[in-house]
Parts: sequence; structure tokens; C-alpha cells
Amino acid sequence: MSAIFLLIGISLLVAIGFLVAFLWAAKSGQYDDDYTPSVRILFDEDQSKKNQSNTK
Repeated sequence: MSAIFLLIGISLLVAIGFLVAFLWAAKSGQYDDDYTPSVRILFDEDQSKKNQSNTK
């Protein structure tokens, strides 16, 4: 029974560690997308946008 409590405690510590690492990475700008806005003009328009503009 004590092994279960030990494993639950360890898993909570690991989960809190991952949460702290994720929050730190998000706050430091790790997930910011700097590349896509600069090349967005090179992408083709979606077909749905073309169809909507043709029907009006």
C-alpha cells in the first residue's frame, strides 16, 4: 500500500515539473511563430475564399 502512495507522490512531482517547464517555455517565447507571418504572402489562398469571392 505504501508503494502506491510513493508512486502517486512521484508522479505528481513529475507532472508539476512538466507543468512548470511548459509555463516557463511559453512565457519565454519558445512557442512564438516568427517564420509564418513573413512567408504568408507566398501561400495560395484557400479554395473556400476564392469560391466566396466568386459568388458575390
